[in-house]
Amino acid sequence: MDKAFRSVMSIAVATVALSMGVQANAKDAKDISVAVVPKVAVPFFDDCNKGAQTSADKLGVKYQWVVPQNTQGSTQVKIIEDLISKHVDGIAISVNEPKSVESVMKRAEQSGIKVLTFDSDSPKSGRSMYIGTNNESAGATMADTMGKALNGNGEVAIITGQLGAVNLNERIAGIKKGLAKYPGIKIVETQGTEDDLAKGVSVVETTLRAHPQLKGIFGVSQVGGPAVSKVLNTKEFGAMKGKLEVLAFDDLPDTLKALKDGSIQGIMVQRPVTMGSLAVDNLVAQIQGKGAAPKDIDTGVTVVTKDNIGSYTK
Repeated sequence: MDKAFRSVMSIAVATVALSMGVQANAKDAKDISVAVVPKVAVPFFDDCNKGAQTSADKLGVKYQWVVPQNTQGSTQVKIIEDLISKHVDGIAISVNEPKSVESVMKRAEQSGIKVLTFDSDSPKSGRSMYIGTNNESAGATMADTMGKALNGNGEVAIITGQLGAVNLNERIAGIKKGLAKYPGIKIVETQGTEDDLAKGVSVVETTLRAHPQLKGIFGVSQVGGPAVSKVLNTKEFGAMKGKLEVLAFDDLPDTLKALKDGSIQGIMVQRPVTMGSLAVDNLVAQIQGKGAAPKDIDTGVTVVTKDNIGSYTK
């Protein structure tokens, strides 16, 4: 178990410890209803759901997992409006478009609902706290990994997901800051996929055709790695496999498979199970009025390569 994970688990234990001192007017767990809203239906959020459901079961609260059908901000707005009308006690949300949900999240809080964000933030929404990766730091780590692999020289591209997502843009900002140490590396493309694999494949193909001298690709959303892998396993681009330095986010089965077959050289692995678990733990603590004022929690990231693929935790 690595140091970052031990730190996160210490926070989780502290959260539980704070919850031991129940206030006289605290709401009974069986009467509490919490909802967790991911960005969209993808495997990364299945892990978040696993952690959230486990914590909800342990605490004995009512739990809803409400999945948007697309990544449009208006869809999450409608979901929150519906949850307000159902009088849930707490909402945890991974935000697609930060600006679009600000008003409705504030309205939820004004109605007495505790609201926090996980994975992807909306900093001006009035949310009580953010639980997830320090994305700028993760991006800087990604940049340093790429810089060393390319010996400080070459053209690179960034393949992202939803262009307005705060977490992804923070990763990109971290990459740009990190690459400042490597002036010989130039970012020639930044393209969005809307977290759609088919679009991701098309974007990668177009990028490789436009930049035949490309040396590296940053896949900053979970779609990036699998999309690049699919392209590098085609006849047209197969010669680039193993020569193009590819760094990805999140340990999806296809991404791990690509790491093993050499399509990808490194994965920034977040801690989605921990995110989901801590989201529910902290929502319930806030609803029951337990513990100190909430602070943001960095759940950490691990750089996974062939060397540690069998030993990392999340």
